[in-house]
Amino acid sequence: MISDPASHGYRSPLETRNASEQMRVIWSEHHRFTTWRQVWLALAQAQMELSLGPTAEQVEAIRRVLNSVDLDAAAKHEARLRHDVMAHVHALGDQAVAARAILHLGATSQDVVCNADAVLQREALTLIATRLARVIDRLGTFAVKWRELPVLGFTHYQPAQPLTMGRRAALWAQEFVVALTEIESRLASLRLRGLRGATGTQASFLSLCGGDPARVDQLERRFAELFWGETQSLWTLTSQTYPRIWDAQMLSSLAVAACAVHKTANDIRLLCNLREIDEPCEAEQIGSSAMPYKRNPMRCERATGLARFVISLTHNAYDTASTQWLERTLDDSSNRRLSIPESFLALDGALEVMANVAGGLVVYPGQCAARVAAELPFMATEEILLAAVARGIDRQEAHERLRQHSHAAAHRIKDEGAPNDLLTRLAGDDLFAGVHFGSIVNAAQFVGRSVEQTDRFVRDVIDPIRARYATALRQEPALRV
Repeated sequence: MISDPASHGYRSPLETRNASEQMRVIWSEHHRFTTWRQVWLALAQAQMELSLGPTAEQVEAIRRVLNSVDLDAAAKHEARLRHDVMAHVHALGDQAVAARAILHLGATSQDVVCNADAVLQREALTLIATRLARVIDRLGTFAVKWRELPVLGFTHYQPAQPLTMGRRAALWAQEFVVALTEIESRLASLRLRGLRGATGTQASFLSLCGGDPARVDQLERRFAELFWGETQSLWTLTSQTYPRIWDAQMLSSLAVAACAVHKTANDIRLLCNLREIDEPCEAEQIGSSAMPYKRNPMRCERATGLARFVISLTHNAYDTASTQWLERTLDDSSNRRLSIPESFLALDGALEVMANVAGGLVVYPGQCAARVAAELPFMATEEILLAAVARGIDRQEAHERLRQHSHAAAHRIKDEGAPNDLLTRLAGDDLFAGVHFGSIVNAAQFVGRSVEQTDRFVRDVIDPIRARYATALRQEPALRV
């Protein structure tokens, strides 16, 4: 970024706003147009240093008004000029009168817009990464707390082998780890457009630099140092814009994070119905205007709705990228002004909700134990099968008999609401004579390596993320949604 930005009143939204405001500030008009002015300042300063026209007085004139964007004045210019970038060139020139003659020298509109967009995207992706890290951190804490509590597992949403509540939370956290890896990869591959001119050939800058290609490269490198902070992450080629296929990649990465939100929030909603857990609930929170007893998972419902919206916008980005004509067509502009900020804003809101939920989940161990106990005889059938085979019983015959008794017990439960009598049925079957069923009472023996796997995941995966994002995790205040 431009050296010592605080000296001219600029501070990053990531540094100056509370957690719930940061993303809105990044995509605000004021921040966007202030970032445009940073482009013009860096361009003028680089040109001054290479003796290409602007003077130190003109550069300083821009610097003095960098953060004083007059949106009303720019709107009046745009109503007359019908061009947003030129409207802001004029608005800046009205404030920095000494610099009016050299503003936007050699540049085209996308030298401003695309470069500024890269900064906004870097800030927004960084914020999404910290949001993901916070959810991972809180799910990790929850996983450790409930690492040993047996709960009923499900496949096809039918009772399956038990695991522990902590391991289930670790699985949720893993979804967000995958999403964080995707966002970090996108951040690492983010590039600046640079100074390329109307069709990307740098023709205008070549003329400005007296036909010297080396001087054009020097100008662009210095601009990148001032505006972007380094010179290595520039697109090798661009048209009038940076490739819009990048936007498709970026929104796809946001959709991956939205998938993690959607899957986890849906799981929590299912478990709330089973009364094994509850999301946080305020003391006077109302679940229904008609049904006073209701306690709805409204936070997770909100998160799934937002996540679904983010996922839906990926196809829009693919459409935009694939329909760009030759070196540029303008139908991307109005679309991107909605799709990109709204994707970030919706995902940011969904992750705020998930951080709140993950930090306040309520577990009901008694209900978890009761549900496991009711299904435990079915869960034990694999152990019984192994024990029967060890006593010389034909495996296939034992499997069929277990299937018959299990279905009979299940029908009795469903038809009569009666307790699970599978073990009693098996004890009365001569085929299983000598197989001891009395030891099948401890759910913990059926959770496999759940505790060990949870501990290992927290140690090997979550703790390094906590270390990497330690500053952000300490500084970000608790969110209330």
